[in-house]
Amino acid sequence: MSVVQTIFGVLLALFCIVIILVVLLQEGHQKNLGAITGGADTFFEKNKARSIDSFLARWTKIITVAFFVVVIVINAIAFFQ
Repeated sequence: MSVVQTIFGVLLALFCIVIILVVLLQEGHQKNLGAITGGADTFFEKNKARSIDSFLARWTKIITVAFFVVVIVINAIAFFQ
């Protein structure tokens, strides 16, 4: 393997780990389940969760696009060598 392939391989592994972590940090979309157990949220907590979820969702999209670009570059390098 060349140095370029090794660098892209490590980059690909890092993107995989980051995508998994960002997806796991996102909150589920099951609404009102906390109300059954008495866990009522305040207005501030609801808006804070939305902003964090939107931030994580945006970064998930960005990292996923970068992941696919790296995969395409790796395949192009392997094809043209």
